[in-house]
Amino acid sequence: MGVIPKAPAPGPDCVIAQGWADYTGQHHAIWRTLFERQSRLLPGRACPEYLAGLRALGVAADGIPDFERLSDILERATGWRIVAVPGLVPDDIFFRHLAARRFPATNWIRRPEQMYYLQEPDVFHDIFGHVPILMDPVFADYLQAYGRGGLKALALGALSKLARLYWYTVEFGLIATGDGLRIYGSGIVSSHGETVYCLDSPVPKRIAFDLMRIMRTAYRIDDFQEGYFVIDDFAQLFDATRPDFTAYYRALEGMDDIRPGDVVAGDCMIDRAGRRIAP
Repeated sequence: MGVIPKAPAPGPDCVIAQGWADYTGQHHAIWRTLFERQSRLLPGRACPEYLAGLRALGVAADGIPDFERLSDILERATGWRIVAVPGLVPDDIFFRHLAARRFPATNWIRRPEQMYYLQEPDVFHDIFGHVPILMDPVFADYLQAYGRGGLKALALGALSKLARLYWYTVEFGLIATGDGLRIYGSGIVSSHGETVYCLDSPVPKRIAFDLMRIMRTAYRIDDFQEGYFVIDDFAQLFDATRPDFTAYYRALEGMDDIRPGDVVAGDCMIDRAGRRIAP
């Protein structure tokens, strides 16, 4: 479903005009349906930082937001801006955007038959899922650090390992709070089914955050996650990205990958109330 037919070709950084005026009533109606469905579900499930960011940005059900308006609010809060891109962008460009505190968001929205599952991120996933948590200063710094680390991982040929950190935190991360487990990962908060599954189902494993464990763990993109990693707070994420990863990548070369959903020696399991389970 193209939404910017008159937009010029993207430049070297893949940035395009959002083409907000070209969205149709149907595009806005799809956004409204998705927004209303998720916003009813997330209180008591999404972390407070995400919900506060959603409110502060003024993202609402009335239609697809204007990136410029959101960027002005976001920049005042944490120095980030949103740039429109036509879809997935090359890794080096993606990391350069993050390192410069620019979040690349797709400008197209899914079709009606894709309301419950979409493999490639659309504007709802990117804006509703990713952007509200960027209003949190610590998480905002973490994502910038990840972008810088991604550029280094590319140079070292270690991107496949670092990509797992993004997957299990930015996309599918859980956080332990005083009120129990909560969601902060964008792939969950933008998914109706996984929002319920990740917290309520007895099936997936929930494991305390461990950087090296995560970078050894494979993942699937075609189903709900078989395992989630749980952080204590966003400072834990930011602190984990401070060291130089070169030594980590060397160590990982001698380690076998772990299959999604497997539990291995040393794992600290988390129950659905956010409590650590004694081994």
